[in-house]
Amino acid sequence: PALQHVMSIAAVICIIASISGDTSQDLKTGHLLGATPRYQQIGEIIGVFATSLVIGGILVLLDKAWGFGNRELPAVQATLMKMISEGVMLGNLPWSLVFAGAAVGLALALLRQPVLPIAIGMYLPIYLTVPIFFGGIIRLLCEKTAKKRQSSPQAVSEVVENGVLYSSGLIAGEGLMGIMFAGLTVGGINLSLAASGKEAIFGQWVCAGGFVLLAASILKFAAEKHKKLL
Repeated sequence: PALQHVMSIAAVICIIASISGDTSQDLKTGHLLGATPRYQQIGEIIGVFATSLVIGGILVLLDKAWGFGNRELPAVQATLMKMISEGVMLGNLPWSLVFAGAAVGLALALLRQPVLPIAIGMYLPIYLTVPIFFGGIIRLLCEKTAKKRQSSPQAVSEVVENGVLYSSGLIAGEGLMGIMFAGLTVGGINLSLAASGKEAIFGQWVCAGGFVLLAASILKFAAEKHKKLL
């Protein structure tokens, strides 16, 4: 129950932050275009209700399908916030680890090294950090190869941006597929490929092959307009 409460609060905060940024941009754009504020505000209210219903329904669907906090839905950020909240309220938060992490972050910042990738890698499960690591390698290969074959910084930057956009689409698609599988699970339709013995080994090789094809697709779409660079 505590994790569900944290997820509910996080969803509310996420929607608030998203809607506040979206509203400010919408009103500013409407003002520049001469839109009527009254109708804009009505539209924003409709958007808030629609977003709240959709996000709330998706959270209920995911929790009913697998439940938050397990292998299918690890909810690592929510679990982390739950641990911090309980530690502060109960007075048993390991402050030594908190200050040690702050010291490491400060040292990395002084050395002008990125802190966020290291921090993410410390609390995310290994099966989530490995794809992030390979994604970084793919981007590094794109940049190094493009710089060797093309002197124009704009072309190199465009290759990287194309890869980032394509990867962002993959992330969004993965989220939509997760919602679809949650609906199938709730409906009692089992599409699991999990098995044991030789079938499990075959499934692992199939997944590895799919991962290689996915990486190759990122390279292909990154240099779609500059095929000579990669």
